[in-house]
Amino acid sequence: MNKLYAVGIGPGDYEKMTLEAEKVLSSCDVIVGYTVYVDLVREHFPGKEFLTTPMRREEERCRMAFEEAAKGKTTAMICSGDAGVYGMAGLLLEMGKDYPDCQVEVIPGVTAALSGAAVLGAPLIHDFAVISLSDLLTPWELIKKRLACAAEGDFSICIYNPSSRKRSDYLRQACDVLLAYRSPDTVCGLVRNIGREGQSFRILTLRELRDAQTDMFTTVFVGNSATRETAGRMVTPRGYHLEKQEGR
Repeated sequence: MNKLYAVGIGPGDYEKMTLEAEKVLSSCDVIVGYTVYVDLVREHFPGKEFLTTPMRREEERCRMAFEEAAKGKTTAMICSGDAGVYGMAGLLLEMGKDYPDCQVEVIPGVTAALSGAAVLGAPLIHDFAVISLSDLLTPWELIKKRLACAAEGDFSICIYNPSSRKRSDYLRQACDVLLAYRSPDTVCGLVRNIGREGQSFRILTLRELRDAQTDMFTTVFVGNSATRETAGRMVTPRGYHLEKQEGR
């Protein structure tokens, strides 16, 4: 069968791409993706055919990839982070019914929740939820409900797509939802440009997060009730010390 890979390339830095992803891209004839993501990998895979589309042309991009694979070309659709976390893997698998001679294989990558957590320290050691504030495909009221449920359940929360030009106040609104369940002193973190030039991070409180400036290149972390700032790092303890004290 013709082969189409959905490949997660990680946060952007070539060294943070998995060995499997690198091997697949090296073996492909065609690499398809959003323009920004293709530009991140182009220099590392010379001689490949690259096809791109702008943002919000996801279906067109997937169909383009299928059509290349249907010609007998081994093709990869690349996604930032992991292809199965807000990536193209799901859409490719859904559209695959129209291309019965093409087999889709998903190659995992390091999603921003994990790469950003590593920059901050260890904020996701215990149970956590990942929630996107983008309401392009999900109603805002449902997003707020998910935030409330995660906050009430005392999950650490990783927030993708916290704000954009059209959604400049969404993080503020999200913080208002969280503040109904969490202390304003809850430890939080911001990481910008994860794994790319200009990477930076900041640890702050939930109260401060409400007024923080973020963009689509920022990933937000909200700690649970046990999360602490330790030596300038964000740490959510799992309870190892408590287990030892209680002799479990």
